[in-house]
Amino acid sequence: MLTYDYTDIDVPLYEYVYTRIKEDIQNGTLPAGTKLPSKRTFAKNNGISTITIENAYEQLMSEGFVYALPRKGYFVADISMIPSSPKKGSVCLDIELPRNKDREHTEVDLSDNSTNPDNFPFSVWSRVMREVITHKYDVLMKPSLTGGVPELRAAISEYLKSFRGMLVDPNQIIVGAGTEYLYTLLIQLMCRNKKICLENPGYNKSEKIYTNNGVSCCHAGMDKEGLIIDELRKSGADIVHVSPTHHFPTGVTMPVSRRYELLSWANEKAERYIIEDDYDSEFRINGRPIPPLISLDGCEKVIYINTFSKTLASTIRISYMILPKKLANLFYRNLSFYSCTVSNFEQYALAGFISGQFFEKHINRMRLLYSRVHRDVVSCIRKHPVSESCEIIENDSGLHFLLRIRTQLGDREMKQRLNRKGININALSEYFCEGVTRDLHLFLVNYSNLTTDKINKALDAIYQVLTEKTEE
Repeated sequence: MLTYDYTDIDVPLYEYVYTRIKEDIQNGTLPAGTKLPSKRTFAKNNGISTITIENAYEQLMSEGFVYALPRKGYFVADISMIPSSPKKGSVCLDIELPRNKDREHTEVDLSDNSTNPDNFPFSVWSRVMREVITHKYDVLMKPSLTGGVPELRAAISEYLKSFRGMLVDPNQIIVGAGTEYLYTLLIQLMCRNKKICLENPGYNKSEKIYTNNGVSCCHAGMDKEGLIIDELRKSGADIVHVSPTHHFPTGVTMPVSRRYELLSWANEKAERYIIEDDYDSEFRINGRPIPPLISLDGCEKVIYINTFSKTLASTIRISYMILPKKLANLFYRNLSFYSCTVSNFEQYALAGFISGQFFEKHINRMRLLYSRVHRDVVSCIRKHPVSESCEIIENDSGLHFLLRIRTQLGDREMKQRLNRKGININALSEYFCEGVTRDLHLFLVNYSNLTTDKINKALDAIYQVLTEKTEE
């Protein structure tokens, strides 16, 4: 007869009985074919209700541990073919979670591009969210259009018109959760069986997304004016992925003459397109942001992509792309079955944030803040003793610059020595495609989340590494 201890139970009684019987079946205490007590008998012997036992038996039957025969009762099923599961509380050692060893003991991360929570307009955002919940409750539960809710696309279109000088039909705007998702849409829309040319050096994740989706990638080098058009022509690619306003990682801004060369290349063939990644271009130290490449495009050859992860917060996964009219029609014809990957709550909140002029005010405030941070970081470098061995490679856009360190140490060795001192820094040479191994002695400094204390600590570490090398 089955009896169990019912003291100190912190779960529903039926769940406790179900768990105990299941454990007895799994460990062989109740072998296959064993007849279980009737519900009435089990309940009477254990001093509990028949309903409790019935619920426990029903759960066991639904999971295949027990079966019932009419007028005969309940029996233990044969579970020999069911794989054994790990014991409760055990750790599965077969899954290796990704680790970044460089950052495990990092005190200062010069590659950090996250948003300082002190700079996010939480009070305004929460007020906008409350207004959305109060006044938009009837549409919050309705499915969003595949390209995003009309209010958000209209707000983005109006913002681009007033702040960037771009005239965009809201129906050309496709909203998605992060640029990575938008890349996968473009791959399905137009990149199958085509070769994409990427900048070298460039943003490594873009190439990983393309290649993991079966797209053939090639590379064209960079000079002081951006992507080298002759190398693009030699690549044989039909599509090119560029960031002309503020290239990552070099910081190069493509001049108008080179932009017209790029557009001329695209116009040579009907199926050629340019993917323009305008990441973090809103932040320009001197003057207004440079007009994007799409504003020069009169032949519908540029696909424009931007994100709010830098202008608002790195954890706000809302991005958008602007498709040429031909591709927009193709998208709605072939890919409209996709659901928009951004929740209605966030879309309506962002629409209200933009249309209420809060976004433009936030951008202007952050431009002033980042200009001040940039000035302070540069001043710290120039005043530090390490300045004799360093050179700042300036640029007017974006939130990072290059630091040339005059040393005989290789880039990897320099990085490893700084890591041991708690400083994480990325070398420009890390962003070249495979096969490029030369040391450039150029390192990226992302200052968006830096303080003077952090930069001074990093400079002290660099100075120590260079001094140690000199003494050896």
